[in-house]
Amino acid sequence: MAVRHGIHWEYLIPITTVHMLACLALLPGYFSWPGVALAVIGTGVFGTLGINLCYHRLLAHRSLKVPRWLERTLATLALCSLEDTPSRWVANHRLHHVHSDDDEDPHSPRNGVAWSHVGWLFRRAPERKTLAFFDRYARDILTDKYYRYLERHPMAILWIYATQAVIFWTVGLLVGRWIGGDWQAGQTCAARTLVWGVFVRTVLVWHITWSVNSLTHVFGYRTYATGEDSRNNWLVAILAMGEGWHNNHHHDPASASVQHKWWEIDMTYYAILLLKSLGLATDVIAPRHIRQRRAS
Repeated sequence: MAVRHGIHWEYLIPITTVHMLACLALLPGYFSWPGVALAVIGTGVFGTLGINLCYHRLLAHRSLKVPRWLERTLATLALCSLEDTPSRWVANHRLHHVHSDDDEDPHSPRNGVAWSHVGWLFRRAPERKTLAFFDRYARDILTDKYYRYLERHPMAILWIYATQAVIFWTVGLLVGRWIGGDWQAGQTCAARTLVWGVFVRTVLVWHITWSVNSLTHVFGYRTYATGEDSRNNWLVAILAMGEGWHNNHHHDPASASVQHKWWEIDMTYYAILLLKSLGLATDVIAPRHIRQRRAS
């Protein structure tokens, strides 16, 4: 069983607050189809590029390399979804791989699906905040001064999140003023842009990411006997742009791709290939079966 040490208010309060703000989208005055489109597109941009590509495949598994400026830009996109600092995200994910579905796994569904989905974030785990923990699981991340700064100044995450909220609101205000012809229309557009483009999008990114922790260790098919409960889940794979092929990932975590069959679509990997074609990604690690074929 996971060790639990009381409520982690630093996570509970922001997560609850953003969920409540996202609920404004249910009110008639805040609903708009452009807002829905903005949330969906934003989920792809911030979730796929920020969380999937940067936090997961680039930082946690070092499956590719990109220029430092691009890496930090992608990491900042991830911060705009309030999924913790790069070092904490990476350290917890690497811990998950080392102890997947064992007692030390921070979010195994063996402790309950709700626990693995979000509950683990609401319980303090002081053993995962120590220098020894970061030294073991995220030493390479903290060699970067930007990531060290974020770890030393955790409030910077909230400032980054607030800054993007101001940007979305301002853009919505100006667009609404231009289309509607007056500032009242601008304020209405700004409110909708903020709710859908920031709060609803953040909640979508959260639950999609959390579903990889929870659902893909409970539901789906197993191509490989990996020694834990990982599954390939087609629904999560669609929503998470490939991350739902989780059994494939646990079989070969070093790979930049989780597409092992032609129909296991991996949109995150296609984004990596696009960066590679533009000369912005190098040392892209292919799946194990391709690496073995090339070596033979």
